[in-house]
Amino acid sequence: MAVKIRMTRTGANRDISFRIVATDGRAPRDGETLENLGWYDPKKKGVNYLLKMDRIEYWQGKGAQASDTVRSLIRKARAAAKTA
Repeated sequence: MAVKIRMTRTGANRDISFRIVATDGRAPRDGETLENLGWYDPKKKGVNYLLKMDRIEYWQGKGAQASDTVRSLIRKARAAAKTA
């Protein structure tokens, strides 16, 4: 099973938000997930995401591949952790 770290869509039509999840790569976007790893709200100002970095590193250690958008959020979270 190829595990992916990607976003799943939540919220109403004009109020979209996303969950960051670990899931089987063959599963549909909003299908069954293995673990919830955080959230992302593109409409929120300031810090608009929360990631469980320890769990993300665990899944990446097991071979999970992050999507491009999630990889960008991980990069931002690591940069913010360095400055804090």
